[in-house]
Amino acid sequence: MRLSRFFIDAPLALGLLDLPEAQAHYIGRVLRLAPGDAVQLFDGSGREFRGELVEVGKKSVRVELREQLPGLAESPLRIHLGQGLSRGERMDWAIQKATELGVAEITPLLSERCEVRLKDERADKRLAHWQQIAISACEQCGRSVLPTIHPPAPLEDWLKGIEAELKLVLHPFAEPLASHARPASLAFLIGPEGGLSETEVDAARRAGYRAARLGPRVLRTETAPVVALSVAQQLWGDF
Repeated sequence: MRLSRFFIDAPLALGLLDLPEAQAHYIGRVLRLAPGDAVQLFDGSGREFRGELVEVGKKSVRVELREQLPGLAESPLRIHLGQGLSRGERMDWAIQKATELGVAEITPLLSERCEVRLKDERADKRLAHWQQIAISACEQCGRSVLPTIHPPAPLEDWLKGIEAELKLVLHPFAEPLASHARPASLAFLIGPEGGLSETEVDAARRAGYRAARLGPRVLRTETAPVVALSVAQQLWGDF
C-alpha cells in the first residue's frame, strides 16, 4: 500500500505535530485515515519525515514524526522554464508536468500573442493556484523540494534578468536540442498559444538565447514544456 505523503508549509522536526486545518480535513474527511496509519511529511527543504497518526478528529489531526529520511535528490540540471501564459487548464497542465519533470523555477510570461491578462488581485489568486498545483505535483511524484513559481512577468524583463549557462528558445526552424553541449543550468523559453513573434525571437537571440527545435512537428504550448524538459533531462539531467 502506498504511503500517504503531504507537504507542510513549516519547518518539521521529530515529535508530535498538529497538522494545519486543510491537511487535517483532507486526511480525516477525504482519505478517512485513522489513528495508527502511517504518513510521510516534507517541508520543501529536502527533508522527509515518516510518522504515525495518533489522533484524527473532524478538524484536527495529530501525527507523531518518528523518523527523518533523506529526500529525493534534485536533478543535477537546474532548469528555469519561461512559459508563455495560456488559458486555464493549459497553464495548469504545464506547471504540473514541469514540476513532475524536475524544473527548478517557472515564470509565466506575458508576450505579444498572449491571450491572458492578469492584474492585481486576480494575478495573486492565480499565482497561489499555480503554487498549489506545484505542491500537489510534488506530493504525488516524490520531490522533496518545491519549484519556485514566480509571478507573471513581461517577456522583455525575463530576457534581461535570467542567468543560465545555456539559454534556449524553442523554434521550429533551428538545430536540434541534442546539438548543444551539456550545461549545468538551463533556461527554456516557450511561447504562448499563438507562439512567439519573430520580433520576440530576435530579442531573445540578442539576449543570448539560442534557437533549438524538438522535432519536425509544431507542438502546442502545453505540450512543448513536457517534451522539452523530458529531452533535456534525458540528455543532461537525471533521466
